[in-house]
Amino acid sequence: MNTPTYDAIVIGAGHNGLAAAATLARKGKSVCVIEKNATTGGMARNTTLASGIEVPEIAHLLYNLHPKVKKELGLGTARAPLDMRELSAVSLSQDGNHAVIRGGKAELADGRPHPEAALFTELMRRLTLFAGLLGQLSTKSPPSLEGGLASLNTLTELAGLAKLGLDLKRTGKKDMREFLRVLFSNAYDLILDDLEDGPLAGALAADAVRGAYAGPRSPGTVFSLMYRLGQGGGAQLPIGGMGAVSAAFEAAARAAGAEIRTGTGVSRVLVENDRASGVVLEDGTEISARTVLSNTGPMPAMKLAGAEHYDVEMVRRMRNQRCKGAAAKVNLVLNGVPKFTGLTPELAAGRLLIAPSATYVERAFNPAKFGGIAESPVIEAVIPSLADPGLAKDGQHVLSAVVSSVPYGLEGGWDEAACDRLAAVTLSTLETYAPGFSALVTERQVLSPACIEARTGAPGGHWHHAEMGIDQILTVRPANGMAHYRFGPKGYYLCGAGAHPGGDVTGLAGRNSALQLLKDGVI
Repeated sequence: MNTPTYDAIVIGAGHNGLAAAATLARKGKSVCVIEKNATTGGMARNTTLASGIEVPEIAHLLYNLHPKVKKELGLGTARAPLDMRELSAVSLSQDGNHAVIRGGKAELADGRPHPEAALFTELMRRLTLFAGLLGQLSTKSPPSLEGGLASLNTLTELAGLAKLGLDLKRTGKKDMREFLRVLFSNAYDLILDDLEDGPLAGALAADAVRGAYAGPRSPGTVFSLMYRLGQGGGAQLPIGGMGAVSAAFEAAARAAGAEIRTGTGVSRVLVENDRASGVVLEDGTEISARTVLSNTGPMPAMKLAGAEHYDVEMVRRMRNQRCKGAAAKVNLVLNGVPKFTGLTPELAAGRLLIAPSATYVERAFNPAKFGGIAESPVIEAVIPSLADPGLAKDGQHVLSAVVSSVPYGLEGGWDEAACDRLAAVTLSTLETYAPGFSALVTERQVLSPACIEARTGAPGGHWHHAEMGIDQILTVRPANGMAHYRFGPKGYYLCGAGAHPGGDVTGLAGRNSALQLLKDGVI
């Protein structure tokens, strides 16, 4: 092959792929991003339904955009415009005593102090303190522990671990013991040690397992909750929908000098002499590059390069990776604004959670273990058109709902009847809190985990490309021996959510992968 056309090719224009491209281009590297779909964004994009209404197709809130990524890429500046709104979280209760969480503090929907406000504040103080310790590890490659301390061959890795240990000690003996006690325990017990089992506890339990194939009683869910809080823990509503987020990442990449091609997919990664040397597009076109970064899931990335370029153990680990999707998306077009019992219009425009207790969240997961759908599911819903009138049209509104504990491997499979059943369960549950809701629905879109996999390529339709459990995070994400973004052949890197630090819209996996590539000196 002749002189490489690009320094780097990025497969997939999701936000992590665009973050990687922008990071490399800002360092003066020539970068080409190749996206199979007609638009960028991956799971963070808008779609237009038959009625002409625009909705956030899959992701509907901006979770944990990391400040470093935002600053380095210039997101929210004239170069890459992005306007966001902070949202209160409202955990709904059938009796109208809804719990409202703003700025880490709890109150009731009618403005009265929540009876557990002090207990909640103290619990959040501890969790945020502990999360800050874990958050230190998210902006850099995880330390290599394969060969014990001898493998920490850089001062940076050793200093990072030393700082973590020192900061843990500085929290004080009481908090340090508590951190070590709860780190690998389950969220259900931790939450109910401090709070009554009501909407406040339910909100925390739901966040601990959001997007995961797990219930709050599953081991390690405290770690998952703290790890998320360590990335910021916030949910913001982007004006213009999640498509505006993708547009900002795309603008940042283009402004830095990256080229982006849409509407064409990659069929395989070229590997010569055990080194990635380019890609072959679906139409047979070959594009050469010195390095290739894949924003796909880990197993699809391995298949693109060819399993023959990996040892047997690595292939086995990828095949055994846990990536069962457990969240579905239901988008609804309404001919009016639904009235939730006991909610003001301001609160109805917030992040609405149907998780009335931690026990409810656990019970909602039980049917998923056996391939079923819960009759009373956990739902996170937003009505983005209330805060962003541009998404409304002719008096119509959009309700976007993430339905948790919906199995990828549904018994009987995901056909039209199964999607209809999921829609009916979702509407019935919403009707409980907003009487007359179903009569407002004029159009719907139901995306099962299997449908999400088909549309995005995410393994199992998993929103994070793989479970973010304690056995698939930090030094073992995506698997032991593959946690430094280097992915098999030299010059081939993983830059998607299946790499450290995992899911949500942080942009860190893409940024970190690009920085590791530069550190390795392969371009």
